[in-house]
Parts: sequence; C-alpha cells; structure tokens
Amino acid sequence: MSDIAKEAWRKYLLQLQLHPLRTNAITSGVLVGCSDAIAQKISGVKKLQFRRLLLFMLYGFAYSGPFGHFLHKLMEIIFKGEKGKETVANKVMLEQWTSSPWNNMFFIMYYGLVVEGRPWVLVKSKLRKDYPSIQLTAWKFWPIVDWINYQYMPLQFRVLFHSFVASGWAIFLNLKARSVVIKKA
Repeated sequence: MSDIAKEAWRKYLLQLQLHPLRTNAITSGVLVGCSDAIAQKISGVKKLQFRRLLLFMLYGFAYSGPFGHFLHKLMEIIFKGEKGKETVANKVMLEQWTSSPWNNMFFIMYYGLVVEGRPWVLVKSKLRKDYPSIQLTAWKFWPIVDWINYQYMPLQFRVLFHSFVASGWAIFLNLKARSVVIKKA
C-alpha cells in the first residue's frame, strides 16, 4: 500500500473514531454519488447530470449513512453483544424483515418524488408495479451481505462495508427506478 493510501486510511479511521456518525454519513454520500454516476453512464447519459448526482449524494449523506449508523448501534443494543451463528441469523432476519423493505420503498419514493420530480400518483404506481420484484431480489442478495457483515465485520466497519455493497445495489435500484423513463426516451 502506498504511503498516500496508508495516510488516507489512517485519517479515515481517526475520523471514524472521533466522529462516527458524520464519517458514516459522508462515506455513504460519496459512495451513493459514485453509484449514480456509474448508473448514469450505464443508462447512456451523455453528459453527467450534476443536480441528480447531488440529490443522490444528499440521500446518502442525510439518510442512508445515518440510518445505517443507528441501525447497527440498535442491533448491538437489542442483542447486547451476543455472539454466535444464531445471533447473527437473528440479526439478519430482523434487518431483512424491517429495514430492508423500508429502505427499498423509501429509495423508490425518493427517486420518483425528489430526483425525478414525479407526482405522487405516478410514484405510487411505480411502487405497486416494481416494489415486489425489487424486494424479492433484495431478499435473495442482502441476507448474504448481512451475514458477512454481522459475522466478520467489527461494529465500526459495518456501515462502511454495507455502504460499499449498497453502492452496487444502488446502481441496480437506480436503473430499475428509471426504467420507465429510459424506455420512453
């Protein structure tokens, strides 16, 4: 690892220790922004849409980073530091039955209402049409990620790990959320 990378990592770890909520929020915002830039390129956008990119960064900074931060703290309170495969399985199941459905629904609503500025009636229609398949896909993918996260990641790195994986998931959701717009264009 280069000296620059080592120093950047050291500074990141220091910020994570001193200001965990702020660091998780910023990290999530940057990663969600990167995922949107990638999704824009994949979907054939010729010129990067900066307003959209900033709205996605806002989503990561104001919602997904803090949500993950507090979710993992809450999981530690609920399970009081218990270890073992049964505890990990219970954490995964709790997350998949509570925050996973909410997060996917909230993303679709945010995308439609805020990013694209669609009226609620169209967003509600999009939710009815696409949400079930998105959530079923999530239940095939995220339990594995959650298992790895709860089993192997120390608490302070769970939001970072989740945010990295979520940036790939956000590309999927982003493309799924805008599928109607692409087909009409």
